[in-house]
Amino acid sequence: MAQLGNIYLIPNTLGGESVNDILPADVQKIATGLRYFAVEEIKSARRLLRKMDRSFPIDDSQFFIINKHTKESELMKILMILIKGENIGIISEAGCPGVADPGAELVALAHTQNIKIVPLVGPSSILLALMASGFSGQEFSFHGYLPRERKDRIKKLKDFEMDTKRNGKTHIFMDTPFRNMHVLEDMLNDLGDNTQLCIASNVTLLTEQIKTMSIKDWRENAYDIGKIPAIFLIGTAQ
Repeated sequence: MAQLGNIYLIPNTLGGESVNDILPADVQKIATGLRYFAVEEIKSARRLLRKMDRSFPIDDSQFFIINKHTKESELMKILMILIKGENIGIISEAGCPGVADPGAELVALAHTQNIKIVPLVGPSSILLALMASGFSGQEFSFHGYLPRERKDRIKKLKDFEMDTKRNGKTHIFMDTPFRNMHVLEDMLNDLGDNTQLCIASNVTLLTEQIKTMSIKDWRENAYDIGKIPAIFLIGTAQ
C-alpha cells in the first residue's frame, strides 16, 4: 500500500513584510519544500512563499482554492493527491488555517482516511490578543463575526457582558474592518461603565496597539480603528 501524504497547516503573517520575525525557520523550510497547496487566496499564498524563498518555483507548484464556496468534489480532488502520497500545505490569507479561516473541512476529510495532520507554529491574532488582554485564558469563547444588524449586534454584546460578569469568561470577537467603528460605538453607547474591553489592532505589525480599559475610559480615549484588522475582547481583569 502506498504511503499517504501529509497535510501541513502553514500559518501566514498577519500583514506587513516581515516573515523571519514571525515564522520559525523550520516552518519556512517545510512550506517551501512543498509543491501542492490548498489556499484561501492564491495571490497572498504565492507572496508568502516568495517572501520565504525568493527563488521558490511558483510555476512548478499547484494551487487549489479552498473557501466557503468550495464544493466537496473539489475537496475530493485534493484528497486524492494526498492518497497518492503527495504532501499538501494549507495556507489561509492571514493567520492560522482552520482558525476563523478555511481549512477545517479538508482536514476533517483527511482524518477519515488516516492522513497525518501537522499544525505548524505561527501567529493567531485571536490567541495573541487573548494573551495580551489580561483577561481569563482559562475560560474563553471565540465568536467570529458579530451580526450585521445593529439590534442583533447589541443584544449579542450585552450577552457577552452579562456572561462575563456572572462567570468571568472572556468573549472574543471580530468584524470586518469597515464595521469596526460601528462595533466600538455600540459598545461605548450600550455597555456598562465598568465593563472591561480590550482592543488589539494590527497585531504583530509595527503599528500594533493592544489596550484594555473600562468602557468609561474607552469613551475618553477611543482611537480610530476603522479599516484596521482588530480583535475585540470583553472580559474580567485577572
